[in-house]
Amino acid sequence: MNAKEFLIELLKFKSVTPNDDGALNFIAMELSDFEAFFIEKEGIKNLLLTKKFKDEGEHLAFGGHVDVVPAGEGWSSDAFVPMEKEGFIYARGAQDMKSGVAAFVDALKNADFKGARLSLILTSDEEGEAIYGTKAVLEWMQKRDMLPDYAVVAEPTCVKKIGDSIKIGRRGSINGKLLIRGKQGHVAYPEKCINPVHDFAPVLKLLAGFDLDPGSAEFSPSKIVVTDIRGGIGVCNVTPNDLKLMFNVRNSPDTSLEDVKSYVEKICHGLNYELELKQSSEAFLTNIDNKIVQKMNESVQKITHEVPELNTKGGTSDARYFAKYGVKVVEFGVCNDRIHAIDERVSIEEFEKLCLVFKDLIENF
Repeated sequence: MNAKEFLIELLKFKSVTPNDDGALNFIAMELSDFEAFFIEKEGIKNLLLTKKFKDEGEHLAFGGHVDVVPAGEGWSSDAFVPMEKEGFIYARGAQDMKSGVAAFVDALKNADFKGARLSLILTSDEEGEAIYGTKAVLEWMQKRDMLPDYAVVAEPTCVKKIGDSIKIGRRGSINGKLLIRGKQGHVAYPEKCINPVHDFAPVLKLLAGFDLDPGSAEFSPSKIVVTDIRGGIGVCNVTPNDLKLMFNVRNSPDTSLEDVKSYVEKICHGLNYELELKQSSEAFLTNIDNKIVQKMNESVQKITHEVPELNTKGGTSDARYFAKYGVKVVEFGVCNDRIHAIDERVSIEEFEKLCLVFKDLIENF
């Protein structure tokens, strides 16, 4: 089947995280000349497809996920019955990221590759906790001395048109929980209470929206974003016993978890508090002079006639795991204007150009 037909079939799988619904087997059958390794960990299904071309040379991999978020209510048609209309294909996962998966599967078929090995790394758990997905496959490959030198993750990176954005890195994510202790009591007797809201009020302006670093050419400042504040028991005449806050920092490599901890401890000095911090993902950056960045840039410009912005904007992705294992990685895919949305769709023209970009990258790497 051709690339569009393959994408339409792939979109029919109800592969809501962490269920692949048979999508991984379907992909393995399409690339039957690749060696297949089904790697399962803690119930999460993953697939490594790999093909050796020669003994010496470079190993290029493509990474992605077949899982999607739930469809939700309000679709114009069944989210898992792809509908083609006015140059678009509508279905859950059309942009995020089955179009990317279908594009690199198409590019890998009959690939004219001059390097040593091509691989495809797929998981059914990227939209969820993503602990036993791509990370588990890379761990498996490391133990067998099979890690790729370079990788492309086909997440939907473009903003307004195909070719306008290549991700060369991502910010990390640090989650914070802050508990301010007080002493509950009657509002008429404030002298008998310790009001944690009043105690914390002067500190809030030092926390909310604070930039922990000035940013750089590649990264925005690492800003503290308060996401939740709550306290009290829902009545007007009782002072709260404690105040709970949650916040997030999308951090660049210039700001660490220890930096966040030091700053919060400094501004909370004198308060009775507890602080909990967790790094859910780590920042990474692939140098713009690296071969994978240069070659992807060349292929994108050649096929799309756009000059892409090399950037680190947006949330996290599985590209961070490749970087952690020393693999030089970039991300490139279709536009992301409908990801996770009702009536998610992908432009057929964009998808066809993505297939050509990946094919050109492989042939000229």
